[in-house]
Amino acid sequence: MRAPRTRATAALVSAAVAVPVLFAAAPQAGAQAGHRQPHSTDQAQQARKLAKKLVEKSSGKSAYRHLRKFQEIADDNGGNRAAGTKGHKASTTYVYERLKKAGYKVSYQDFTFHTSKTLREGAAVLSPEARKLNAVAFDFSKSTPEGGLQAPLAAARVDDTPGCEADDYTSDTFTGKIALVKRGTCTFAEKEAAAAKAGAVGLLLYNHSGDQPVHGNLEVPQNAHIPAAGITLAEGQKLAEQVAKGEVKVSLDVATQAVPHKTRNVVAETRGGRADRVVALGAHLDSVSEGPGINDNGSGSAGLIEVAEQLAKATKGGKKLANKVRFAWWSAEELGLLGSDHYVKTLTPKQKKNIKLYLNFDMIASPNGAELVYDGDDSDKTGEGPGPKGSAQIEKLINGFLDKKKVPHWGTDFDGRSDYGPFIADGIPAGGTFTGAEGLKTAEQAAKAGGKAGQPYDPNYHGKGDTLKNVDRKIFDVNVDVIAHAVGVYAQDLSSLKR
Repeated sequence: MRAPRTRATAALVSAAVAVPVLFAAAPQAGAQAGHRQPHSTDQAQQARKLAKKLVEKSSGKSAYRHLRKFQEIADDNGGNRAAGTKGHKASTTYVYERLKKAGYKVSYQDFTFHTSKTLREGAAVLSPEARKLNAVAFDFSKSTPEGGLQAPLAAARVDDTPGCEADDYTSDTFTGKIALVKRGTCTFAEKEAAAAKAGAVGLLLYNHSGDQPVHGNLEVPQNAHIPAAGITLAEGQKLAEQVAKGEVKVSLDVATQAVPHKTRNVVAETRGGRADRVVALGAHLDSVSEGPGINDNGSGSAGLIEVAEQLAKATKGGKKLANKVRFAWWSAEELGLLGSDHYVKTLTPKQKKNIKLYLNFDMIASPNGAELVYDGDDSDKTGEGPGPKGSAQIEKLINGFLDKKKVPHWGTDFDGRSDYGPFIADGIPAGGTFTGAEGLKTAEQAAKAGGKAGQPYDPNYHGKGDTLKNVDRKIFDVNVDVIAHAVGVYAQDLSSLKR
């Protein structure tokens, strides 16, 4: 799972043409006009039968062997499986070969992403008194001329959404000046774009807490409009005070370079099932560079492999399915959902329409985890609103299964931090489970599900400690069953999405 959008993350950009990948074949005979489809009651019975069988056959114990393999791959490749590395490529090969052997139609989808290399970074106050600033260049910042640029400073309004809207820049003339903006609420790219639109020639963004300078990330080179750097909260507050009293002149000198890297998604789909009724599931396969990423997200990836293999065994390679099931293992999620975003952008309108739902599984074995189900109907009234039509029904299906298993569960917001994001943006219903990242476990969750209240769901999140030793095998097993149940139901019957 990627870091929050307002936090500095690894720099990136998706920017390549993909090789052919499995999207949607022509509708099969069962989809042709005039062909009699199974009665809805029959479909429901088939769905219950398959779901029960998949839950019985799929297990966290069996899926654990895939986690062990991901750990071995990381150990053999510098301790991680990050996008663009040998460790990630080896992980994709492992998934590809497993699914090919199981009888799926499997393909790679190649694309290119970029990391940002800082060549120069610096800023200073020239007047009313000279002093250096602790400045850090934004990833993918536009470069200043050699030697930097010098200009007066203009401060954007500080409110609940500082520097996010055009009217935050109306209290002063920003044309030809360097904008001073406080961090918070909207993304770094949105703040930079707003400052540029107001006429600023540069941006100094100061932190909202702590004593470190902001490490901003524009995420893609195309988002760069003006040179931008981050400074500390104390530096920003002092500059804002000085600007309120009179002219402050500063210098800014930054230069970055976008470095290309190749990576790939793995996509596998059943040979049977209606191609105009696709049940899609995904999990990101890449780790961060700091560790092997066994929970984040070897766990979701392993869960999909396990259920996909059991589905193939139960249906003779998918020949007995009403609907086509498509599994995807995304790359570069940790760099900004690049793999899933690239995939969705390369779909035609018809191919998008054929995808009836998307299920996402990112971090499903957190060592201090809680069972969190994506809040499709926005019943929790926190964060973002509901998902596209059908998302509420997906949440209901998962909650109902967990209730029958007497597993305590809670809602979690569609906050845009995982690969459901691009699907939701295109109106595709989504859902899934998550067992928590750097957030803190509540007292209620600890009382009902065990674990330590007030401590992170995963204390090893995005660190070298995210290893095979630090996963909760019990909650992992629960979530493998969730995947199995959802696949079994939706592979045979989509009628619940309309209820």
